[in-house]
Amino acid sequence: MQAQVKQVEGLVMVGKADSNHWMVMDTAKTHEGTGAGSSPMEILLIALGGCFGMHVISLLTKKRVLVESFKVKLDSERTDEHPRVFTQINVKCMLSGKKLKEEDVKWAIERVSQKYCSVGIMLKKTAQINYSWEIVSS
Repeated sequence: MQAQVKQVEGLVMVGKADSNHWMVMDTAKTHEGTGAGSSPMEILLIALGGCFGMHVISLLTKKRVLVESFKVKLDSERTDEHPRVFTQINVKCMLSGKKLKEEDVKWAIERVSQKYCSVGIMLKKTAQINYSWEIVSS
């Protein structure tokens, strides 16, 4: 995998990787940015949710479990001093489906968190990651 990042103006950057989709990055106005895009740390948190969610859905689909809606909520804590790394991340999956079974969801989340989510496995080297789920009514 390769990527490139280039400056647009000030601290506004755009980056793309092999998929060839540009993404805007920036920082808050309080940090001399313009707020024109997500910060790199926000993108990392979003990447964790996307990687985790895609693998959970994929495993449940292969098991022929129909998921009607799916959402991942992520809450994080970071150190106060630089480097301001994540120290704790709470990942909560919210799923709905007529025949969703608790054991299927638990199985998928455990497999993904231990084996398939590369972003989460990488992040857990510096942060405690807690996974939970809730089956909500459709």
